[in-house]
Amino acid sequence: MKALTFSQFGDASVLEYKAVPIPVLNEGEVLVEMKAIGLNYADIYRRKGNYHLKGTPPYIAGYEGAGIVSVSNTSAYKVGDRVAFADVPFANAAYVAVPEAHLIPLPEAIDFATAAAVLLQGLTAHYLSEDSHDVQKGEIVLIHAASGGVGQLLIQMCKNKGAIVIGLSRDKTKFGTILHNGADYAVALQGDWKAEIMKITNGKGVAVAYDSVGSTLMDSFEVTRDCGHVVFYGMSGGDPQPVDPRMLMDTSKTLTGGDLWSYLTTQDERINRASQLFDWIRTGQLLLTPPVTFALSEGQKAHEYLESGKSSSKILLLPD
Repeated sequence: MKALTFSQFGDASVLEYKAVPIPVLNEGEVLVEMKAIGLNYADIYRRKGNYHLKGTPPYIAGYEGAGIVSVSNTSAYKVGDRVAFADVPFANAAYVAVPEAHLIPLPEAIDFATAAAVLLQGLTAHYLSEDSHDVQKGEIVLIHAASGGVGQLLIQMCKNKGAIVIGLSRDKTKFGTILHNGADYAVALQGDWKAEIMKITNGKGVAVAYDSVGSTLMDSFEVTRDCGHVVFYGMSGGDPQPVDPRMLMDTSKTLTGGDLWSYLTTQDERINRASQLFDWIRTGQLLLTPPVTFALSEGQKAHEYLESGKSSSKILLLPD
């Protein structure tokens, strides 16, 4: 089979589309013929050597995708079943071995591209709005990187729960995307943006700030009201400063860390959370920006496009 691989760390030029062995199945696994593969920043970090990788070179990145069961070593799934997954390694390939517990069955209303486009980022937005902080009607919510994949979905989920949403972005050209997804305000992460947040909230601050930037963590605390909540789930802008527990005590503010893998711990968790996403998509409560697609053999171009920051859509790799 063919796969998008790399044998050394570096920029997109290290990627090679080449023949590799088809995975050998263990008991309780199925072989999925891939139809759509989600490309994520984590794949770039792995290519650069910033994230842990399983196996030995040539490495195959990718953790998210959808396809058809071609061989089954489990009684729960049969050949021809339509499935997806969000947390299985070596996904940037024509075939992927997937443990039964990681499989998510696809309803007829959800096509392969939609599943590959929504799962990883949608499941992240789901736990952020339901578990990290259970968003309530009327709360003012601040979302960093609001034009990104998680940000767009998180805006919609918070709005569906009746929140007032402020979306932050470094790029004013992304304001249209933020507002199109339902945010009440779009604010540029430049100048005295904190004063603008305080003005919007009548000097009180937001109920919860979702911070995926990292370097802005203390700023997020500054614009969060007393007894409010900061959810820290990413470091796209660099490591945060240490948080003084005394500040948390004096202001009764709460800091929560967020990581998807802490929630996708069982088969039921994966299926139940994904089913909620699929239902929202089916009923129009969750809208996806049409994805940008590249052939798997064009992986270099896809990585470069994602790194350029030009897209406000999910990028998918389609096996040739």
